[in-house]
Amino acid sequence: MKLRTRLTTATVLAIALAGCRGTGDIVVDEGVGITAVRTACPAVGVPDYTGDITLFRTPGVTTADNIDLVAALTNVRNTCNDSGDKVYATATFDVLARRTDTRGARSVTVPYFVTVLRGGTAVISKRVGEVTLNFADGQERASASGAGSAYIDKAEATIPADIREQITRKRKAGDADAAVDPLSRPEVKAAVTRATFEVLVGFQLSQDQLTYNATR
Repeated sequence: MKLRTRLTTATVLAIALAGCRGTGDIVVDEGVGITAVRTACPAVGVPDYTGDITLFRTPGVTTADNIDLVAALTNVRNTCNDSGDKVYATATFDVLARRTDTRGARSVTVPYFVTVLRGGTAVISKRVGEVTLNFADGQERASASGAGSAYIDKAEATIPADIREQITRKRKAGDADAAVDPLSRPEVKAAVTRATFEVLVGFQLSQDQLTYNATR
């Protein structure tokens, strides 16, 4: 499965030229610099085409009148503890489902994955879990919650000191590199990419299900 994510996980440099100084602010009173860059905590998101799952009554027939159940993964939240040598991140989410035939009580189990991605492309780990949706007799909708956790080496998720200095160093107006974005330098960009981790969650889909989501 190709993991394409809508998230932008490169360092975000917020520009604030007025008001109180805060994280990511560019300061101009004593030269030009950036007060802070990032934490070791990973971003959390859902890869493209994996946030929905559709089940059909007759396998292989993907017409609207054959839909049995649809479910969506939503409300993805992240908690993170980066106080130790290992960063511990937990992604929690809700699954909201609707069935077309409301006769009888029914339980439906759908699989999901939790993947740690490094640098936007390298899969570090992947775990598969399950969420069970319980429909009461006559009930059209059901919901459930799920969670997945991951450990990340804090040293690997930390930008090296020399690269961090290049990003945060104050520059005086008139300096040759005062107007140069440090992230445009290949060595800086590469170091930030290596230290960037994501925790991605989504439904564990078959190839046919993934194709359906991508082309519907």
